[in-house]
Amino acid sequence: MAADRLKKNGVYDQVVKAFGKRKFVEFGGIEPNPRFETCLKAVALAKKKKVDFLLSVGGGSVLDATKFIAAAIRFRGKDPWDILRTMGGCVKAAVPLGAILTLPATGSEMNCFSVISREKTQEKLHFGSPKVFPQFSILDPEATYSLPRAQVRNGIVDAFAHVMEQYMTRDNRTHLQDRQAEAILKTLVDDADKILAERPDYDSRATWMWCCTQALNGTIACGCVEDWSTHMIGHELTAFFGIDHGQSLAVVMPAVWKHQKQHKKAKLAQYARRVWHVTSGSIDEQADAAIDKTIAFFNSIGMPTRLDAYRITGADIHKVVDRFAERGTVLGENQNITSKEIEQILRLCL
Repeated sequence: MAADRLKKNGVYDQVVKAFGKRKFVEFGGIEPNPRFETCLKAVALAKKKKVDFLLSVGGGSVLDATKFIAAAIRFRGKDPWDILRTMGGCVKAAVPLGAILTLPATGSEMNCFSVISREKTQEKLHFGSPKVFPQFSILDPEATYSLPRAQVRNGIVDAFAHVMEQYMTRDNRTHLQDRQAEAILKTLVDDADKILAERPDYDSRATWMWCCTQALNGTIACGCVEDWSTHMIGHELTAFFGIDHGQSLAVVMPAVWKHQKQHKKAKLAQYARRVWHVTSGSIDEQADAAIDKTIAFFNSIGMPTRLDAYRITGADIHKVVDRFAERGTVLGENQNITSKEIEQILRLCL
C-alpha cells in the first residue's frame, strides 16, 4: 500500500505507536506486482541493519514481497532467483515475519505462498515454504476504507478465482469442501455491491476480508485436485503487458472453462445450480449458464473479461504462448493444457 495512504488512514501511526521503544527500519516502494529487483534492495538493507523480524504493512503484494525477502535474507546460494525457480524447494530458513493487512485479495496472510515478478526477464513466478508462513496477521476492515474502487474490485475477483482454481475441476467426492467453496463464492456475489459501496461499512469489508483469507488458506483444497491454469496464464499476461493480477484472472478464467468445458461441465453445472440457482436445462446448458453468469458478474462490478479492453491483440499473445512452449509447460488438473491449448484459450479471450 502506498505510504501516503497508510499515513492518511492512520495505519502508519498505529503501527509506529505499537512498536513502542523497539528499533525498526522502514522500506517502502513495493510494487503491486512485487519486483525481484526491488526486493533485493530490501534484502541488502535488512542484512546491513541486521534485521531479525519483518513486518508487512499493506496488501498481498507487500506481504508476498516480505515472504521472499525473509527467505532471501537467509538464502546461502549464489542467485536468490533460485528461490522462485525451485518454487521454494531450496528455502531452508527464513527471517520470521508478521502481517498487517490493508488490502484483502491474495490470502497471503494465512498461507506460505508468494508470487514475485522479475522486470529484467519479464517473468512472474511463485514459491511456497512453511518457513515463510506469517507468525501472525492482523486484519482490520477499517484499513480498507481508503482503497480505490479498482483495488477492491481486483480483490473480489482474486478471491473468487482462488476458490475456482480449487473447486472448478472434477468431482473429488469432497462434499463439505465443495459447500465451503460455494459459500465463499455466493457470499462474494451477494455482497459485491456492498463491498464496493462508495461509503464502505465495517461488516461488508470484514466479510470480504474473511472470504479472501478462506479462499486460499488450504481448507477448501483438502482432498481436491486443483487447476491453477488461469493463474499461470494470467501471470504471463501481467509479466508481459502489465495488467493487474485480478484483471488477468477475469479475462482468462471464463476462456479456460469454455475450452475445458467437456472436462469441467459436471462441476460447472453444480456451480450453476448452487450459486446461481439455475435449475432448468441439460448439464451442458447449465454449464454454459455458469460461464455466462460469471462473465456477467465480473462485468457488473466493472471488470472487463476480454483482452481488447487492455489493448492486447491476437498478434501479442505469441509472447505468452512462446514462453510456455520454451518451458514445456503442461497445465490443468488433467495435465492436458500445453502451449497449443494455451494459444486456443487466449484466442477465446480476444
